[in-house]
Amino acid sequence: MRALIAAAIGLAVALALVLTVTAIGAPTGETSPEPLLTTVPEHP
Repeated sequence: MRALIAAAIGLAVALALVLTVTAIGAPTGETSPEPLLTTVPEHP
């Protein structure tokens, strides 16, 4: 019975965390207009 209660509490906490992150939403901002500078490996 304790395991069932612990699982229910864990599920409730996880659901509350998901709903909180969803309510807050993604942070607003702008992306950089410059592309990332990466190097291409040489072919052997």
